[in-house]
Amino acid sequence: MSLRSICVFCGASPGANPIYLEAAQTLGRTLATRGIRLVYGGSAVGLMGAVADAAMAAGGEVIGIIPQSLERAEIGHHGLTRLEVVDGMHARKARMAELSDGFIALPGGLGTLEELFEVWTWGQLGYHGKPLGLLEVNGFYDKLAAFLDHLVEERFVRAQHRAMLQISPSPDALLELMASWQPSVAPKWVDRTPH
Repeated sequence: MSLRSICVFCGASPGANPIYLEAAQTLGRTLATRGIRLVYGGSAVGLMGAVADAAMAAGGEVIGIIPQSLERAEIGHHGLTRLEVVDGMHARKARMAELSDGFIALPGGLGTLEELFEVWTWGQLGYHGKPLGLLEVNGFYDKLAAFLDHLVEERFVRAQHRAMLQISPSPDALLELMASWQPSVAPKWVDRTPH
């Protein structure tokens, strides 16, 4: 699978540990050196600003997508290849998905998780066949990964849909996993057994 453009979901906060900023910078540099365009939420602060700044500094192409209502609150990044200001969050997510061949989540909060799970659901429903990845930083997503496995054990998520999410602590390894991933043909879980 060709990955020419990756959407990165991440926090507008730098987090409690400097390792999160370092991971964002490493991912930004990695994307740029591989010639992969970065698409992200358009902020100049937190991990969002760090991944964008690192990609730009390494000569990469960076497109930010930010809602007009958040441009001031999240401090829209005007040092990008292009910053697009859109009408709202739905337009932001749709545009990021449209411009991307795959998705990676760095550490982040509710917005990061919401973006990841929405695009994952779109893939589960067959709306797209694009790979998803978690960049595992310092065990940040360990408990989430265990809970996702629990969802499979309890028959709320198919194993094939759980496998849509690639996880690695290395940006290079994660991109390789995503490039070799094949979309699942399994339908969404519908249990027709009587209650």
